[in-house]
This record gives sequence, structure tokens and C-alpha cells, in this order.
Amino acid sequence: MEYLATFFTHSGAIKYRKYLNNQGYSVDLMPVPRKVSSNCGIAAKFKFNTDIRLIISDDVEQLYKIEGKEYKLLYKTGEE
Repeated sequence: MEYLATFFTHSGAIKYRKYLNNQGYSVDLMPVPRKVSSNCGIAAKFKFNTDIRLIISDDVEQLYKIEGKEYKLLYKTGEE
């Protein structure tokens, strides 16, 4: 599955990329797509095949599953 995470801060996005890289996952940082809103403007795009709840950190603002050209919201801080 392919996912997109947004963050509260730029440093949070960079820290998250480093965290996933250390877990063996490839992560691309990119501008947040227009269909998605974010506080900091940077998103992380990555593939993950296990329970996605395992990698939600305090830095993640929102988490989306990418389905074609659509983004399905899976997680939003404060709405657990």
C-alpha cells in the first residue's frame, strides 16, 4: 500500500523520513498535494505493508492511503 503523511513542522517531516529509512523503508519528501491540506507544506510518500498504526508518530498531522489519484484519510491528530 502507498501512503502520504503530512506534518506540523518541516523538522517533523525530516525526522519522520529518517525514522522510516532506519526501519528499511524508502520515503520521498514532497510538497503537499493540493487535494490535501497541511500546516507545514511537506508530505512524506512511502509504501508500507504492515499495520500502519505502528508508524504513526507525534509528528504526523494526517495520514492518507493513496488510491490512484485520490487520498483517503486514515488518521488525523485528535480524531483517534
